[in-house]
Amino acid sequence: MKKTTAKNKKTPVRRTRNSRKKHQKNRFSDGLKALLLVILIVALSAVISLTIISIHNVSKNNNNVSSSLIDQTDDTQSQTTTPVTVVPETQKKIDEPQPAKPVTPVNPSATPSRPVPVTNAVPSKPVENKGALIFVIDDAGNNLRELEPFLRIQGPLTIAVLPGLPYSAEAAKRIRAAGKEVILHQPMEAIGAQNPGPAAIISGMNANEIREVLTRNIAEVGPVAGMNNHQGSKITMDTEAMKTILSFCAENNIYFLDSRTTAETVVPVVAQQMGMKIAERNVFIDNEQNKDAMIRYISTGLTRAQRNGSAVMIGHTWSPDLAPLLAEMFPRYIEQGYTLKKVSDILK
Repeated sequence: MKKTTAKNKKTPVRRTRNSRKKHQKNRFSDGLKALLLVILIVALSAVISLTIISIHNVSKNNNNVSSSLIDQTDDTQSQTTTPVTVVPETQKKIDEPQPAKPVTPVNPSATPSRPVPVTNAVPSKPVENKGALIFVIDDAGNNLRELEPFLRIQGPLTIAVLPGLPYSAEAAKRIRAAGKEVILHQPMEAIGAQNPGPAAIISGMNANEIREVLTRNIAEVGPVAGMNNHQGSKITMDTEAMKTILSFCAENNIYFLDSRTTAETVVPVVAQQMGMKIAERNVFIDNEQNKDAMIRYISTGLTRAQRNGSAVMIGHTWSPDLAPLLAEMFPRYIEQGYTLKKVSDILK
């Protein structure tokens, strides 16, 4: 019984030693695995850190480049001089002038990096002033149909309205509304048996009668800037009658335009004696009723304007080709250097 017990006691001791060795071996293996795992984690951490640092540096560099480009753009936009054109080196070599053919710079102060712009614009030459053209249209008041084309013309006109006719007052009203100048086209007795029309001044009238006629006529078509004579070759030869008429004009602050229906007119002499300034007709435009003839007469007026500084040309509402002709020619006259004016403009 004792031997069995002793033998049994030795067996557990041997197993315990083996177990310890096996356990130590396992602990060494686990430690090695743990060390390798730590090394792997450290390596991965290092790789990740380096990657993050590289990305940050690239982003920072890109931001710096963008900021630099933006600053350069702002500097370029803020400059008021000509922008610089960047030319590749190869292109520069091609474009460089040969030594035998130097290029003279447009502006000596300009640098190659800031070329001076070259303009092809040629300054327009001032148009020479060739004189003033004054167009007077007589005989308004007979109807409105003949008057309307003249009211549509773009440019100054002086239009003379006959008194005592069905459309006298309305014609004057429309002329003013169109921005044209209205004057009284005063009928006066002519040499011969011609009828000057209603509200006329007839030879033999005394000063009071003449004044009454003029006052009544201006009340009908006025206000007016002046007056001229309709027919009137006999009255404009009458010194006393013209003294009364010119005195009336001076008193009412209106001018007188002598239509010069006779070469023997006394109006310029009487006006000079009274110290008055008057206007005088230079050309009748429509003595012949066709466009070519009217152009010839107007050409005479153009020559007169160039020589004397102005020309007064008279036409009539009943000339069907006159209004279209003036509407066509007015812009051309201005381009040629003439100015278009009213009668009152040359008397100021």
